[in-house]
Amino acid sequence: MREHVAVIGAGLTGGLLACYLGRRGYRVDVYERRSDPRVTGAERGRSINLALSERGIDALRRIGLADEVLADALPMHGRMVHPLGGAPNFQPYSISGDRAINSIGRGALNDALLDAASATPGVTIHFDHPLTELDPETGTLGFADGSQAKADIVLGADGSGSAMRGLLLAYAGDAFDETVSFLDYGYKELTIPARDGGFALDPGALHIWPRGTSMMIALPNPDGSFTGTLFWPNGGAGSFASLGSPAAVERHFRKNYPDLLELIPDLPGDYRHNPVGLLGTVTCAPWQMLGRVALIGDAAHAIVPFYGQGANAAFEDVVELDRCLEATGDDWPAALPLYEEGRRENSEAIAEMALANFVEMRDKVADPLFKLGKRVEHTLERLLPGLYVSRYEMVSFSTTPYSTVRRRVRRQHQVLAGAAVAAGVLAAALIGKAVRR
Repeated sequence: MREHVAVIGAGLTGGLLACYLGRRGYRVDVYERRSDPRVTGAERGRSINLALSERGIDALRRIGLADEVLADALPMHGRMVHPLGGAPNFQPYSISGDRAINSIGRGALNDALLDAASATPGVTIHFDHPLTELDPETGTLGFADGSQAKADIVLGADGSGSAMRGLLLAYAGDAFDETVSFLDYGYKELTIPARDGGFALDPGALHIWPRGTSMMIALPNPDGSFTGTLFWPNGGAGSFASLGSPAAVERHFRKNYPDLLELIPDLPGDYRHNPVGLLGTVTCAPWQMLGRVALIGDAAHAIVPFYGQGANAAFEDVVELDRCLEATGDDWPAALPLYEEGRRENSEAIAEMALANFVEMRDKVADPLFKLGKRVEHTLERLLPGLYVSRYEMVSFSTTPYSTVRRRVRRQHQVLAGAAVAAGVLAAALIGKAVRR
């Protein structure tokens, strides 16, 4: 008989993981701290629309969910940049212009995965079960209501603030390393409602208002609205801390986001009622121990959202774990270390790239030199198909391992830099020769 598996967390990763494990014939119990979000609705102000791209779609496709999920998604073919005092300009994501990332509400995707998991034979979901105790050696679990459960395998898929990660730290002490690095930035959601029954902005783009030390983005929803997200400093001028009153918020928007004032009629209410979320990177080691407990997704390696890869990377974790179980004949003590080995370098690579992309989105996308560089990059992709591929293309439109993407981009930049130097030397030599004549 297959082992009994407990999954902690019924969010995106936990829901998908339950589907994969149920498909493999395991008896799976999923324990979630929240009430059923399909009944209560998503938590206000904490959705951050997802940019679902090829890695996440590939994971859904493997269990037959891709078409259902994408039916509620809106393709975004590029960035629409809204500079201060200038006209919006569109920057396509791919050289062909036909590739897109897909905007989907976190709540809608979570509901679809919960429905799929609930319909999978052998899977049971228990809501209102915050994990408070864990004995990794026996697989015994304790919950806030005093109840207990036991499983052969325990997998923590309970997000960046993982209760299971905290319990593993308490159990293992110095043998378990955890690092949480918060940015000096937070996020707050705002809603841009539909206008006259349609979209107030182009629904085929991810909209960005870059302002140097801060920015706002907006992603489209099927009902014609946009979910906007402010990424502002936590302290100092123009920060969440400094803008407490409705009048101060309105003045700040009139100065820095004047085009948004008429698009967000409930700006004071949205700003006041929606919470400020934290942004940070989580790393820990090891992800697994004793051949029976492991962390997966954000619980193991949370990243900042600026490459739109958080959920995509977590879904890849599930695919990798499934692959390792297949390769080892469902031998968990062999599969879990193999899973960590296969994903650790990739998680570190996308964490690094996500932080770098924050600087690009916040500071560079409105810069003429940056836009020129992107045009040059697309030209090289057309002239050297398959030989030169942009980082964005590889991250968003392929399943090339993140670590491979990082190495390849570095090599490409080194080659280009070398070619530029060589061209400069040749030009100087030719000029010198002409002068001597």
